[in-house]
Amino acid sequence: MAERFLFGWRIVATGFCFAVFGVGSLILCGLYFPVIRMFVRDKKERIDLARATIQSAFQCFISLMQALCVLRYEVEQRQRLDRKGLLVIANHPSLIDTVFLMALLKQANCVLKTELQSNPFTRGVVRAAGYIVNNQGAGLIADCVDTLQQGCNLIIFPEGTRSPQNGQLVFKRGAANIAVRARRDLTPVVIRCQPRTLGKGAKWWHIPVSIARFRIEVCDDIPVGPFIEGAVSEVKAVRELSAFLQAYFIEKVQGHAYTGSKNSDY
Repeated sequence: MAERFLFGWRIVATGFCFAVFGVGSLILCGLYFPVIRMFVRDKKERIDLARATIQSAFQCFISLMQALCVLRYEVEQRQRLDRKGLLVIANHPSLIDTVFLMALLKQANCVLKTELQSNPFTRGVVRAAGYIVNNQGAGLIADCVDTLQQGCNLIIFPEGTRSPQNGQLVFKRGAANIAVRARRDLTPVVIRCQPRTLGKGAKWWHIPVSIARFRIEVCDDIPVGPFIEGAVSEVKAVRELSAFLQAYFIEKVQGHAYTGSKNSDY
């Protein structure tokens, strides 16, 4: 009986969190960001302020999910993210991976799906924070390189979408391309979620029987130099780096069993 009650509670709490996310986004877009545009004339200052606000909002949102027993989480080697100009790459098992990473990183830019630019709950946030959308063709790589050179952190999900239900990781070459063009080392973040929740194709109410536990591991940087120096062309460097990254994450995600969780803070 107690287990059934807790399961029902988590369904209600998950729905409540989705509602809070939606309402919060509308408040930011309808009230807060317009005020910023009125009083802050400098575009860079407006974007910096918007990103700082989104980071704080996501920190509060994750704390709310944990307080309501929607999830549990831990972050390993959190201090590795306390730098500027990081090219952060991560696997993407759950819908809220982006929320976690944006809560952890200061002044983070992110490559987002085009659909978020037209979604009424997210389009204002995307515009105010100056996030990069993946419909820019050849200009996408240039925009990513530029944001790194400005000292901003950049979040990339090399899969381009959430991982499939079978857990098979298939990386696109965008992240490797950016790393090679920007001559920037990569900071890998491995996200494990057991049992899986909010995965690709899942509805918000399709929650697991037991509470989802996230383990977010910030790993040592992957230097890009050896791939560039050992290749006859940038194209080959991108291809070899992309293959390495996919193998690296497959080993990390599938080669380590999740053993538990403890609370963490931002």
